[in-house]
Amino acid sequence: MFLKQLPEKWLFLAAAILLFPALLINLGLMTFIDDEAIRSLVALEMKLSGNYIAPTLHGEFYYNKPPLYNWFLLLFFNAFGQISEFTARLPTLVCLLGYAATVYYFFRKHFDARTALLNAFFLVTCGRILFWDSILGLIDIGFSWLIFTLFMVIFHEFERGNWRRLFLLSYLLTAAGFMMKGLPAVVFQGTTLLVWFVWKGQFRRLFSVWHFVGGALFVAILGAYYLTYHQYNSLENVFTTLFSESSKRTVVQFGWWKTVLHFFTFPFEMVYHFLPWSLMILYCLRKDLVHRLREHPLMLFNAVAFLSNILIYWTSPEVYPRYLLMLNPLLFSIFLYLHPLQEAERSWPYKTVQIFLLAFCVGITGLSFLPLFLERTQGIPWLALKTLSIAMALVVLTYGMFRFPARRLLLMVLVLLVFRIGFNWFVLPDRLADDFGTRCRSTTIEAGKLFPDRPMYVYKDIDMQPTTSFYLTNTRGKIIPIVEEMTDSTALYIINPGETPGVTYHKVGEFLVRHGKRTYDIGELSYPKIPDDK
Repeated sequence: MFLKQLPEKWLFLAAAILLFPALLINLGLMTFIDDEAIRSLVALEMKLSGNYIAPTLHGEFYYNKPPLYNWFLLLFFNAFGQISEFTARLPTLVCLLGYAATVYYFFRKHFDARTALLNAFFLVTCGRILFWDSILGLIDIGFSWLIFTLFMVIFHEFERGNWRRLFLLSYLLTAAGFMMKGLPAVVFQGTTLLVWFVWKGQFRRLFSVWHFVGGALFVAILGAYYLTYHQYNSLENVFTTLFSESSKRTVVQFGWWKTVLHFFTFPFEMVYHFLPWSLMILYCLRKDLVHRLREHPLMLFNAVAFLSNILIYWTSPEVYPRYLLMLNPLLFSIFLYLHPLQEAERSWPYKTVQIFLLAFCVGITGLSFLPLFLERTQGIPWLALKTLSIAMALVVLTYGMFRFPARRLLLMVLVLLVFRIGFNWFVLPDRLADDFGTRCRSTTIEAGKLFPDRPMYVYKDIDMQPTTSFYLTNTRGKIIPIVEEMTDSTALYIINPGETPGVTYHKVGEFLVRHGKRTYDIGELSYPKIPDDK
């Protein structure tokens, strides 16, 4: 009865409060993955070199991504006075909360506060974000926030007929997106503008003066940056690299067979990654779907924008779910729009979704007691208190899921946030202890402390993995260049024994690298010993 009598706004407040422990506990615990290390290393080298315009890795120019996200990282590094896993991942959470607030802002214009809030919480609590992307310091959530805002600007300014604001704001957002991730921002904008204007019979508007002014604004912003960049480095490799980064996961690289196979498996993979809310795709299996979408202009736009943009990834064999995060609120809003219809009809899709949600809650509630009995969790501080607090919260919420169907979606949000807190307490420490990357981090940091006043180089173009490079550079506080010859007798050299046979050196240290589980040496030049009588 407590959950029934409690005003729903208090349940939303509870969800908002739970967000902070769910997203912050043990955020900086795990070792960087490669992509995180690249973002942080680029930002770190900017700080060390004082060059904030032309990104580098190991002192060599880095072309794969423009520097906007690295600048954002630097704000946090400087504000906290440290460069660490926590400060590198905190920008992800700021972007995620900003993204969720933007979802609420735009959908509140068309729906009641409850529906708009649910859409925002659906974004945060879908499986891929809650248990993966929100734990990592990557570009994608910030980029997705920009692109989703771009979608909403196109729709709302189109509805008002304010072509000046539409084109100026959309090109401003596209420029920001380009400065963060390159050409995908242009593809999202171009695809959405073309398809929506054609759909609405306004194709001629694409040739308006304000469209050209918007395009000129985009060119001016990027031109100003690249003109400044040209003072540091030639532009010869910049745009070819950005283009190859955008095209390398398409049929051009993987061929037709893998592309066709991906086309059929892709929908099922995406449903899996964005559970539990993605299962509501079943709501779209209704004969009057198009008619229902046409009744609501925003839902129609969301469907058109989703389908036109998803096709690019549907036909690209190597796609990571994080590339699609800007499309989630478009689809989730359609699910929430159709939910009352399905609920009123007691349809089989509605019943299937409800059974899945209930089964999930029962399953994780039962599993929540396991840490008390598992040997590998016995070293966790306050084990009994943590386990019982998670288990009892899940028991109460699961009871509410059965007892109060009208509040089931909101209660499911709470279940997922409590589950994430348990994940932080029990799963992340266990992963840390069992992850080879943990040993790589510790050995690399120790190696970085060796002879801190001596210069250090990477000998030849060995497979110097980004995570290793970050921890070495961060520990030493100096950029570690790559050299082709060992000529400096005062220097230390990072050597891969398996790739440099026959090289003579005196080994003074070593560290582990994650991929291949290899050991790299730290050496110095060694010369033949001259006999005393000579």
